[in-house]
Amino acid sequence: MPDTREFTLELTSGRTLHGFVDRPDGSGPRPTVVICHGFKGFMEWGFFPYLADLLAARGFTAVRFNFSGSGMRPGEDLVSDLGAFRSATFSRDLEELAAVLAAIGERIAPGDADPERLALLGHSRGGGTALLAAAREPWRDRLRALVTWSAVGTFDRMGADDKTAWRRDGELVITNARTGQELPIGLEVLEDLEARRAELDLEAAAARRTTPWLLVHGEEDETVPVAEARRLAAAAAPPRELLTVPAGTHTFGAQHPFLGPTPQLIQTLNATQTFLRRHLG
Repeated sequence: MPDTREFTLELTSGRTLHGFVDRPDGSGPRPTVVICHGFKGFMEWGFFPYLADLLAARGFTAVRFNFSGSGMRPGEDLVSDLGAFRSATFSRDLEELAAVLAAIGERIAPGDADPERLALLGHSRGGGTALLAAAREPWRDRLRALVTWSAVGTFDRMGADDKTAWRRDGELVITNARTGQELPIGLEVLEDLEARRAELDLEAAAARRTTPWLLVHGEEDETVPVAEARRLAAAAAPPRELLTVPAGTHTFGAQHPFLGPTPQLIQTLNATQTFLRRHLG
């Protein structure tokens, strides 16, 4: 049976990333999938443990971790570090994902992960971050596959009035609908987006990447409209495949705590497994 092991990764910035490696049966390096959660998400949310266990059962080493900006540690269900959440810039997410990728097979999952057969899978904002990584060296030439679920087509999601209030107050406060927590987003997040707009342009990244890419998006996504997936697919260099899931929501009907896979999630999981087997072996 697959088993799960916890890891920590100390970054040169002084931040620490926490994650899990879900290992398949047997021994030796296996094709490896790095999983990226989205905004207000975390590695233990809803379908992520189920996804990681399923991938391990299919012979993949699955690596999932919390971005430092999640403000959460393993086992937590609420954001405990509001300061970390507040300062979670898009550039920081990308920097942390790059550090995780560089550590695969050495500091993360030594003996279990094959860095030569490596894929990225990201949900929502994490899908955008995964796309950016896939469009940059050295990962542009090293990744074997990219899968995005409900990926954002742009990080610039706030209207003019919200940005005016953001600048005036120095932060934007949002409410997590699931938990009721009020969560601050610091002005540095907006400043990062504006200062690095070209670097964080997801349609441009789609055009640069050459890694085989599967985009999966629910036709009834209430958070990221399916039109964003279609724009990314239209901008993307080949090879790329777009799967739209009928009746699929932003989380394909899944919720937290996880109550089991829905038909929409099953369709997404099946397409993902098939794609990863084809490109990772």
